[in-house]
Amino acid sequence: MTEGNIEDFNELIAQRLENKKELEKNGIKTYGEKYPVSNHAREIEDNFEEFEGKKVSLSGRIMAKRTHGKASFADIQDVTGKIQLYVKVDIVGEKEYELFTGLDIGDIIGVTGEVFKTRRGQISVKVHSFRLLTKSLRPLPEKWHGLRDKELRYRQRYLDLIVNPEVRKTFITRSKIIREIRKYLEDKGFLEVETPMMHPIAGGANARPFITHHNALDIDLYLRIAPELYLKRLIVGGFERVFEINRNFRNEGMSYKHNPEFTMLELYQAQADYHDMMDLTEDLIYNVAKKVLGTTKISYQGQEIDLTPPWNRVTMVEAVKEHTGVDFNEIKSDEEARKAAEGLGIELEGKPSRGKVLNEIFEEKVEDKLVQPTFIMDYPIEVSPLAKRKDDNPDFTYRFEAFINSWEIANAFSELNNPIDQRERFEEQVKQRAQGDDEAQMMDEDYVRALEYGMPPTGGLGIGIDRLIMVLTDSPSIRDVILFPTMRPEK
Repeated sequence: MTEGNIEDFNELIAQRLENKKELEKNGIKTYGEKYPVSNHAREIEDNFEEFEGKKVSLSGRIMAKRTHGKASFADIQDVTGKIQLYVKVDIVGEKEYELFTGLDIGDIIGVTGEVFKTRRGQISVKVHSFRLLTKSLRPLPEKWHGLRDKELRYRQRYLDLIVNPEVRKTFITRSKIIREIRKYLEDKGFLEVETPMMHPIAGGANARPFITHHNALDIDLYLRIAPELYLKRLIVGGFERVFEINRNFRNEGMSYKHNPEFTMLELYQAQADYHDMMDLTEDLIYNVAKKVLGTTKISYQGQEIDLTPPWNRVTMVEAVKEHTGVDFNEIKSDEEARKAAEGLGIELEGKPSRGKVLNEIFEEKVEDKLVQPTFIMDYPIEVSPLAKRKDDNPDFTYRFEAFINSWEIANAFSELNNPIDQRERFEEQVKQRAQGDDEAQMMDEDYVRALEYGMPPTGGLGIGIDRLIMVLTDSPSIRDVILFPTMRPEK
């Protein structure tokens, strides 16, 4: 905004403050009481025949105003959309008409009147009475420019919601998606639970945590990176199906698909394995899309994606071979694996093991090819410290990740329930932390103790809600589906 524009903007605010004072001097409340709303704009627009000639009461923000002598038209906007008002001096009276014409764009009013259709066929409300409910002291962005500055949109989401109806629609759709996920799981017998947000030990995922301090106990706590270890304690305790939809916090980089706090669904089912979790994942996403969007064939940024089950299922070794020609069934040593990666132009840090190299090649060379829904199965044990080893190949685990639009949408295991194996995996993670890997997991003695009491065979699943909603709403950035994304402080 140029210096001249700033001066103009400040002048507009000063004028609105003067308008407010003038109204109050004439006995008009500029921040009034609640208004008896009977209907909303969309309801009237969609059911005109039912409402024609009937009296309605609405409340909304003035978005446009046109005065023609003794009559004025205005558009007001509520949560459902816009509707036109028709205000005539010989209906409301001269004093009230003068008050109406003096209102500013952005003011919030309540109106009562009769539904009719203008000669041009515009569904409208002929105003019998109105009341100023809230005076707007700041002008909305000019209607022909709108609000397109992304930084401003995310920082001032309230303004974004006012002037960009498609943004409101995205967040209404988000709410419907989460509601349908809950309903689907409850219908399958899952119990919704809540687990701690502050953990004495950061665990359940390989990620760098945020650290806070509890003064009364004089201890450091970690904002949770995952609810996994608490939810599995509930399976030990006898619950058979549990889920939680809530926030996770990871002190990591930001991108169009990463925000430091994000919403996750995690669920655990006793007497299930990762094949059951694949079936559940594809069925859940298919049904949610069908119910909320009315279709399971969606378009993301111009790319057609078909969510219809069954989704493609392929092991990580098979996927790497298909897209790079490197066959890890033939690679037996860490050194061979590192040479294969170097041959593909991949730079490696340190001397990673065969399993870590396989995962690195997959992430670098394969992920971006997985546009249609795909399950990548059987991850190396080195990158899966909480998943059960495969019986026929202990170097790999019963783990999958689901990909849509080349993004990881879900992560799931046949859960590791052998406490001795789990302790050894934690000990290996602790060594990696000592060597400088601040995303490696910590030793959780209580979780191992819980497993020592016995956890039944269990399938576990985590779905990144924000990324799933990005795909289902055709949103290019995670910030477009989080109401108040993390931002740098304003200068």
